[in-house]
Amino acid sequence: MLMVGLAAVVALVAAVAVLWTFQRRLIFLPDTAPVAPASSLLAGAVDATLTTADGLALRALYVAAPSSPCRASVLIAPGNAGNRADRLPLVRGLRDAGFGVLLLDYRGYGGNPGSPTEDGLALDAAAARAFLTGPAGLSARELIYLGESLGGAVVTRLAVDAPPAGLLLRSPFTELADVAQRQFPFLPVRLLLRDRFPVASLVGAVDAPVTVVYGSADTLVPPELSRAVAGTGPGSAVQVAVDGAGHNDPALTHGAVLISATVELARRAGCVPG
Repeated sequence: MLMVGLAAVVALVAAVAVLWTFQRRLIFLPDTAPVAPASSLLAGAVDATLTTADGLALRALYVAAPSSPCRASVLIAPGNAGNRADRLPLVRGLRDAGFGVLLLDYRGYGGNPGSPTEDGLALDAAAARAFLTGPAGLSARELIYLGESLGGAVVTRLAVDAPPAGLLLRSPFTELADVAQRQFPFLPVRLLLRDRFPVASLVGAVDAPVTVVYGSADTLVPPELSRAVAGTGPGSAVQVAVDGAGHNDPALTHGAVLISATVELARRAGCVPG
C-alpha cells in the first residue's frame, strides 16, 4: 500500500509539473502557417496591419463597411485554435448582413510574430480597435466586439477599457479555470494557471449592451457557464441559445442565429448595418 501511495504521489507531482510547464501549449492551439492574401480569400477583403503597444506587426483580414450614416463594423476575436482562414464563413455572413469586419489573428497565429499569452492577446485586441478607430476612420458607436469562446474573454477585457457600441460573446466561459478544471479534475488548476481570462467578473462593468450566444449541446464550454456570464452582465444582457449545437458546429460558429443576434445587437446599440 505504501508503494501504491508513493506511486500516486509521484504521478500527481509529475502531472502538476507538466501542466505548469506546458500549460500554454494546452491553452493556445495556433495554426502558425502564413495565410494567403485576404483578396484571394474573400471578395472585398484586404490585409490590415495591426501594430501592438509592444511593437509587433500583426496581419488581419479587413472588410470595410458599406457607406451609410452608420458603418456598423464587427471586431472578431477568435477562439484559441486555428487561424483567420478558418473563420471566413463568419466574415462572409457578417459582410452579407451589411457589416464591416476586422478578423483579428493573435500573435503566434497565422504567420504572425510573437507567442500568445493573456496579456499579449489583450494588446492584440487593443491594436485591432486602434486600427478601426484610426486608419479605418470608425467611431466607437459603430463598433461591435464579437468574441468566440476564449476570444470572449479578450473582448470583454477590451470592452471594459474601451467600450464599444455592443458586445457579443459566443460560447463564453466564466473564467478559464472553470473550463480547465473540467479537463483536469484531479489537479489544482486554479493554483497553476498563469493566464486567467476572466469574463464573469468583468462583464458587469461593460458600458454597452451585451448578447451571449451559446450552443445547448456544447460539451467544451457547457451552456451553464455561458448562461452564468449573461447573468452577471448588465441589465440589458440577452441570451440566445442555438438548440442542439456543439462548440464547433457550423450552426453556432457562423449560422443564421449568430448572424441575426449580431444584427439585433447592432439595432439595440443604435447602429444598424447598411
